[in-house]
Amino acid sequence: MAMPITVTFAEPVADRAAAERSFAISAPRAPQGNFVWLKNDVVQWNPSSYWPAHSDISVSMEGFKTDFHTGAQTVGVADVNAHTFTVSIDGQVARTMPASMGKPKHPTPIGSFTALEKQSPVVMDSRTIGIPLSDPEGYKLTVYDAVRVTWGGVYVHAAPWSVAQQGNSNVSHGCINLSTDNASWYYNQVNVGDPIIVQA
Repeated sequence: MAMPITVTFAEPVADRAAAERSFAISAPRAPQGNFVWLKNDVVQWNPSSYWPAHSDISVSMEGFKTDFHTGAQTVGVADVNAHTFTVSIDGQVARTMPASMGKPKHPTPIGSFTALEKQSPVVMDSRTIGIPLSDPEGYKLTVYDAVRVTWGGVYVHAAPWSVAQQGNSNVSHGCINLSTDNASWYYNQVNVGDPIIVQA
């Protein structure tokens, strides 16, 4: 519902303004948006609001066209202070779950994100965030039902080891910890590109 559109050209684009002018969207209630050039041959169009749910979307640029269909509007909201993760589907709260977010030393980032990918299982290794395995904070775990929030390593995922803290305290290294049942339910509801909002 919040997925940007990325266009890769066959060669570097000399006239970016002309390429942007050729961009067109056909959709019910098409959102506004803005362009960000990631490379000389790659541009990303970021919608400023959500795509309409359950809709057919057509996108064209430089004479090329593609279509996609959106599903339900699935929005996950992590509340750091309330220790909850609430999922709404098409505007209705579907489930509010006890959660544990990042401890003060490793806080969960605040802001609006999109689900980047889904992995089950995924190996989480503290060395990727600069913590040696020999450190008391070190870890190497196989984690299930993991939905990536940032490329820096923040996920919503099953954390059976922190169920006692979920709903009352923040003990993770930045991830949003859920019970196995809740993480599995969310994993099966969410699609890549759906919004994830973290608030304090």
